[in-house]
Amino acid sequence: MPGLQELVLFSTGIETIENNTFKSLSSLKILELWNNVLTSIPKSLPLKLEVLKCGDNSILSFTDEEFAGLTKLKVLEVQNNLLHTLSFEIFSPLTNLQTLNLDGNGMHTISGVARLPNLRYLNLENNKLMFFYENFFTHFPNLQHLRLAGNQLLKVPPQLPKSLMSLRLERNHIKSVRFRDFKQLENLFDLNLSGNQLFSAEGLQVATNLTSLDLSRNQLSTFPHKLPTKLQRLDCSSNQISKITVQDMKGLANLKHLFLDNNRMIAFEDKALQWCVHLSNLAMEQNLLTSLPLGLPTTLTRLDLKGNKIDHVTVHNVNHLKHLQVLNLKNNKITSIDDEIVQSLPRLRHLYLDGNPWNCTCSLLKVRRLLLDKGTDIKEGQCAEPPYCRGERWMSSNTMLRICEDPYTLNKGKENGEKIKVFLSDLKTYISDDEDYDTGY
Repeated sequence: MPGLQELVLFSTGIETIENNTFKSLSSLKILELWNNVLTSIPKSLPLKLEVLKCGDNSILSFTDEEFAGLTKLKVLEVQNNLLHTLSFEIFSPLTNLQTLNLDGNGMHTISGVARLPNLRYLNLENNKLMFFYENFFTHFPNLQHLRLAGNQLLKVPPQLPKSLMSLRLERNHIKSVRFRDFKQLENLFDLNLSGNQLFSAEGLQVATNLTSLDLSRNQLSTFPHKLPTKLQRLDCSSNQISKITVQDMKGLANLKHLFLDNNRMIAFEDKALQWCVHLSNLAMEQNLLTSLPLGLPTTLTRLDLKGNKIDHVTVHNVNHLKHLQVLNLKNNKITSIDDEIVQSLPRLRHLYLDGNPWNCTCSLLKVRRLLLDKGTDIKEGQCAEPPYCRGERWMSSNTMLRICEDPYTLNKGKENGEKIKVFLSDLKTYISDDEDYDTGY
């Protein structure tokens, strides 16, 4: 088959391929052998090969012969194999290589160097690497995307190429970041340091073009200072941050997404986000806040405050948030909500209020009708008080409807009060007639 250009032998159970098997396929450009039981790559592959995919096999090692003459190879994937050690010299013939994937091999060490001037993407994730030699990455002068997550690195690798645009270092053991780690990375826009052991992140300000930064699941006790001013997405969730001040956020005018959930936040200074004039998404779930922060940016479209200790919300907190579409107040201590709050949020589409101890008085009926008229998706939760409504969902409580017939007419207040008294009297009589009656219905 001299004209064959693509051969896919995916998941066929192949254990061995004889050397020279594919040599006569002089036009072959793509060879996929992934998800088999191969322990080695066959020798004498076609010289026009551009893509070789051998992931999900049981390859133990490489030899010099397997890549000899493959100067046109652009993509090499050998992820999820058994390459416990590797010398990069093996890849020296691959001068046109652009993508190299070695994810999930359990490699402990990488030795040797290979100059790969066209390499753009290198994936070494999910191995057991603890360090890289000083000049290892200098041989990839055009590398743009480097993935090193899920290793055992103790620090950021040295002498990373200035061409780097994306760097993934999550799930390592990095304790600090230094100025010299990033000072040459003038093109870096995406950095992930999630799941490390960082106590501070003060060395990042030199990465001046950074737009996305993930510092989640570390050990930060204070909000990182002097962050790059071009940041648009910042994730500081799952740390130990206790407060946010105006000074913390100064200079982050381009921020659009801020994640502060799962911290220990007890204080959020008024107007702390006044500099964040483009912020649309603010997440502060699972903290210790007792009230909504004042002076939130008018640009917010999503506000998540689930799992705090907030016991009230006022119109003053939210009436300027005219663009808000999602408000999550689930699992707080709120007992009531003013109908003016709903009226002040014209674009509200999703409202989460479940998990609060609601006092289901007649005033909630007006809120219910407003939400229904607006077509808002509502998770309302259950009534904790009064006893005659306990356990009912206040958006569908028939008891509330029977007692509060006309919540819009103010002069009906006394009349409604009399109705409640009559209803409770009848309920008491009914209960006395049935000793087994469950008052928690």
